[in-house]
Amino acid sequence: MWYSEAVLARHLTPALLASLGDSPVTLLVGARQTGKSTLVQSLAGGRHPAEYLTFDDAAVLAAASTDPAGFVAGLRGPVVLDEVQHVPGLFPALKATVDRDRRPGRFLLTGSADVLLLPKVSESLAGRMEAHTLWPLSQGEIDGVRESFLERLFEHDLPGAPRRESSGDVIPRALRGGYPPAVQRAPGSRRESWLRSYVSAVLLRDVRDLANVQRLHELPRLLALLAARAAAVVNVADLGRSLGIPQTSLQRYLTLLEHVFLVVRIPAWYSNLGQRVIKAPKLLVNDTALMAHVLGLSEERLRREPTLVGALLENFVGMELVKQASWHDRPPDVFHFRTTKGLEVDFVLEDSLGRIAGVEVKAAASVGARDFNGLRALAERAGERFVRGIVLYRGEAAVPFSERLQAWPVETLWAR
Repeated sequence: MWYSEAVLARHLTPALLASLGDSPVTLLVGARQTGKSTLVQSLAGGRHPAEYLTFDDAAVLAAASTDPAGFVAGLRGPVVLDEVQHVPGLFPALKATVDRDRRPGRFLLTGSADVLLLPKVSESLAGRMEAHTLWPLSQGEIDGVRESFLERLFEHDLPGAPRRESSGDVIPRALRGGYPPAVQRAPGSRRESWLRSYVSAVLLRDVRDLANVQRLHELPRLLALLAARAAAVVNVADLGRSLGIPQTSLQRYLTLLEHVFLVVRIPAWYSNLGQRVIKAPKLLVNDTALMAHVLGLSEERLRREPTLVGALLENFVGMELVKQASWHDRPPDVFHFRTTKGLEVDFVLEDSLGRIAGVEVKAAASVGARDFNGLRALAERAGERFVRGIVLYRGEAAVPFSERLQAWPVETLWAR
């Protein structure tokens, strides 16, 4: 599939433009190579005219690091500052100038690490900055359609399944993932070469730049172990034993991997503290091509070992939901649900009105009544707040199982 990032519409663009229209500072964060620079340069050259400066340029970095206040004072008009995690000392200077002049759209910042976790950044720009995350491409962005899945989940009347926009199995899509440079490349050695270089660059350079990690060589093993346990509840003690890493160090490493957006923490959902549910989070790898790469998964291997498909598919669906939530007008929160008796729902979405919807993922081509047991348990716990539950599966028909429970083909996730 030929693909050009330069002409691709990103669904986050309207939210960014809205933020630039009323916030002095807009921050766009996300993993390396998700398209942040391409997106902000397109805005700076069109709908939000601005000067573009990147801290990947040694001269710009030196100027800002040496005298942040002087650097900011020398800026004229709206400006894009790319890769701001390299200059954490810049944020007090931004606060000072914004406090003097709160015109909207003055600063559009990007970062390949979550700068909101850096000391004093959140405090410096609280009430002055709106933050957004750009994830790898969604399936709708690749196909050129605006997904409607979240809207349909929370409709008052039970909708039919969206019209299917694509045919064929979901596995090639999961193995392709959404990193623009990987999507550009044909499956096989060239895509694997890019992914291998990417993992090395992020783990051995970006993480090192963020923190003094004594055992940096352990991070590739940790990422592989997390990929092997993707979409499962996190057991830090078990992870530590498997890697021979103390729990305190392991917690720090997990935070760093989140900090560079390689893994995503999905918290547990529960309606009150007394519920008998599992309250530990589960982790997703931010991209299924990356997940498949570190696990050595291919279409051929997945055909030989079909038991490996389930976790890959669940991770794929989970990240598509996270991406769609990131640009939604009223983004729902994404959780998981698991009772102490083993009933579970892969993903629980709670919108701003407190309404609850559940999404269960099945790798099979057929669905039975037992596949809705977790969703029924969720509906019982959520009560009147429960809107509906959907089982996404690899079949072709949309099948109603009750008034609020349906099975939909997984392709409807990225349909209009």
